[in-house]
Amino acid sequence: MIIKNITEGRIKKTGVVLPFEKNIFQIKINKSIEIVIVHNPGEKNFHQDNVGIILEENKIFKILSKRYNYVSITQIDDKKDLDALLKRKPDLVFSGVKYFNFKNKKVWLNDCLEAYGIPYIASSRTALGNESDKNLAKKLVLKARIKTADFFITEPDQHQNESSIPISFPLFVKPVKGGDSRGIDSNSVVYNFSNFKKKVLEIKSKHNLSSLVETYLPGKEYSVGIFQDSIKGTLIAMPIEIIIKKNINGHCILDFDVKKDDEEKVIAVTDVKILKKLSKLAKEAFKALGGKSLGRIDIKMNHLGVPHFMEANLMPGLRKGYFYRSCLLNLNMNYDDMILNIANTGLSSH
Repeated sequence: MIIKNITEGRIKKTGVVLPFEKNIFQIKINKSIEIVIVHNPGEKNFHQDNVGIILEENKIFKILSKRYNYVSITQIDDKKDLDALLKRKPDLVFSGVKYFNFKNKKVWLNDCLEAYGIPYIASSRTALGNESDKNLAKKLVLKARIKTADFFITEPDQHQNESSIPISFPLFVKPVKGGDSRGIDSNSVVYNFSNFKKKVLEIKSKHNLSSLVETYLPGKEYSVGIFQDSIKGTLIAMPIEIIIKKNINGHCILDFDVKKDDEEKVIAVTDVKILKKLSKLAKEAFKALGGKSLGRIDIKMNHLGVPHFMEANLMPGLRKGYFYRSCLLNLNMNYDDMILNIANTGLSSH
């Protein structure tokens, strides 16, 4: 008896179907999925402003190919490549690309896909804009009556003296835009006007951005992965606690170096009351920002243990970062199943 193992592409001769080959007769879903990427001009994992999710495209290709008939990797280099993609009209575009730079003009991928009725993973351009501008994100969650630290936006020399600052020290200072804790370090917590001015000036000179200044919250730090149910559309919240060692100033700050060097520890949230509070806040914030399919909401406690919205990521990393670990610790979902669920949600959401 000859059995073809579809998942591994091998031919085996045997008289019985072994337990680990239980899926060999599974019929693949007749859908076309294109994994869309752009050229990376730098080294591996080089930061690109127009890419929200750095994909391990070859690994994702292998995973999706187990379930779907037509899976391909497409690199978009110019407008012709994008036009060809839109003309092919795949059943799903699996991509972490936000926009393309065609002759110094931004062309947003998800705008184009929506215009052609092509499903995609993650959120719309509007929602991504809501999330990436941390000032706007905090205003939107406040409008939805979600707790967030008091805040204001500033530039160097905008505030001339301590009395002009609208909220009390200690303060937390970070760039108004950007992910991966860029611009956040041991000097981000400031206790006086002199250090406030230095940090604001540093953010402007190094990142060319305004500063978002908020009341410093000294409590525990959490991140909540969000999955949208592909059938019902309901949201599944997956909280995790992030444990960080104290820095030289005695603060537990999830700064750029901590993230880059993977120094933090991630654990499950076992306290039922805290889990419920985190889940409720994260779902409400996700809705307030217009999120779709998947995302991540970052939350921090104040000195009384009350959760506050910090920021959001509606295109969370799909490697072994916080989103994956939230799936693993809450749903016991492995990496392959996470990718397949994201694809299934994207296909079902349109």
